[in-house]
Amino acid sequence: MNVTVFAAREQDRPQAAALAKRLNAELTVNEVDALQAPLALRIGEEGLSLVGDGMVLRADFVSMLPRLRPGKLQDEMLVRAAKLKGAPSPKAFDATAGFGEDSLLLAAAGFDVTLYENDPVIAALLQDALERAKTHPELASIVKRMHFHEGDSIGALKRMAEADSADEMPDIVYLDPMFPARSKSAAVKKKFQLLHHLERPCNDQEEILEAALSVHPRKVIVKRPIKGPHLADRKPSYSLAGKAVRYDCIVPPPQAD
Repeated sequence: MNVTVFAAREQDRPQAAALAKRLNAELTVNEVDALQAPLALRIGEEGLSLVGDGMVLRADFVSMLPRLRPGKLQDEMLVRAAKLKGAPSPKAFDATAGFGEDSLLLAAAGFDVTLYENDPVIAALLQDALERAKTHPELASIVKRMHFHEGDSIGALKRMAEADSADEMPDIVYLDPMFPARSKSAAVKKKFQLLHHLERPCNDQEEILEAALSVHPRKVIVKRPIKGPHLADRKPSYSLAGKAVRYDCIVPPPQAD
């Protein structure tokens, strides 16, 4: 879907023009035009926001701070699923970064996280959140461990596997792909319906799982709706389940020497 880029303030217009050029999007300084557009990226004092259908969505890590507190972070299901033994400097690869909230949890838990997001609009929102977090006293040290790339994670994983460098291989590959059934789920918050205008359902389940396994991680962790099917019909080694979501953990057999 086409997106309009909007900046009302004079000082934001160079950034808006650069973003519109990068996204090959229409640029406007007229708020009425922006509000009438199906989707608009608005640059303002609070950062970059996605606007549409009377809703506003902004990637922001500040709201995650209560979940990062000592005693809270360790109870997060994703952190429990990602726990490894004998990994003093663990590395994670988030192949479906979205707004980066799950990667933030992993980074707060001590992982060095590589994030990939393929959709350019979501990528712009995530990049904006990361830039703002770099100046936040409680987030700056965490986001230093988050290394973001806009692009195709499947291709990146395949290149990593071909290079076969032990220093670059992640201990964990994390997958949270969108599926057609998920886009209609009542469990999805209304505001995240905006993202469904952008993000394409995952039709390459086997390919993304094969790519994840090709880098020989210690675990592949797949986030799923609590009653959702297994990724590519691959039965996990074990699962951690909550009220709304579960984490399917695939533990590949050790590599032969």
